[in-house]
Amino acid sequence: MKFSKYHGTGNDFIIIDNRLGDIKLSTSEIAALCHRRFGIGADGLMLLELALGYDFKMVYYNADGHESSLCGNGGRCITAFAKESGLITTTARFLAIDGEHTATINPDGLIGLHINDVLEINIYERHTILNTGSPHYVTWVHDAGAIDVYNEGKKIRQREEYQPSGINVNFAQLKEDNKLVVRTYERGVEDETLSCGTGVTAAAIAAAAFTTGIFVTTIETPGGILQVSFTKHEPLKAVNVVLTGPVVKVFEGKI
Repeated sequence: MKFSKYHGTGNDFIIIDNRLGDIKLSTSEIAALCHRRFGIGADGLMLLELALGYDFKMVYYNADGHESSLCGNGGRCITAFAKESGLITTTARFLAIDGEHTATINPDGLIGLHINDVLEINIYERHTILNTGSPHYVTWVHDAGAIDVYNEGKKIRQREEYQPSGINVNFAQLKEDNKLVVRTYERGVEDETLSCGTGVTAAAIAAAAFTTGIFVTTIETPGGILQVSFTKHEPLKAVNVVLTGPVVKVFEGKI
């Protein structure tokens, strides 16, 4: 089986061209491929498949082998893979588990992914919960670098109120000039990832709180810099949401 390995700010993925529909992988096989000691190693695996009326379909699995909700960095990476495969040039219109998405490859090589409108933002005293294609818990901290993301994130992810599916947990630090530092514990990976596209998007929207207007936020993650832009017409809704950042092809091979 041929595969390619890509990463978006350290969030890494195995991508397989399945336009012929002949690749059938079990949960245990996907988990084995993603294993960092006994497999290729990745935060997730994606199949690029055909979808009538679209450039392609993105089928995403977490490292535990289970199909999951939208992966923002994954959407950007599979767009780069689609370009290399000759399916697109500079724009893509594709189908994911949460519906239609568009992506743009900018002249500087950065890839912007349009994320579906966020129509409900739940703000609590110490955290915010919202869905940016995947469910996210955003909590504010004074020093994101000092947080034990694995243990603290795991505790929140496993709380009874978020079961059975669980929730992704983001520790966000607000800096000067509207910049954020975000670290994320991802369900399905069950560990901290070097970045999470839908997670930084959730943090950027949460940072805007009850304000309205057009926002462009720069986010620092352990794996690199991402940018989120969006418009808030209403205090608790965000539209025109775009996640932008670099994508790198690491290698390709056969297994």
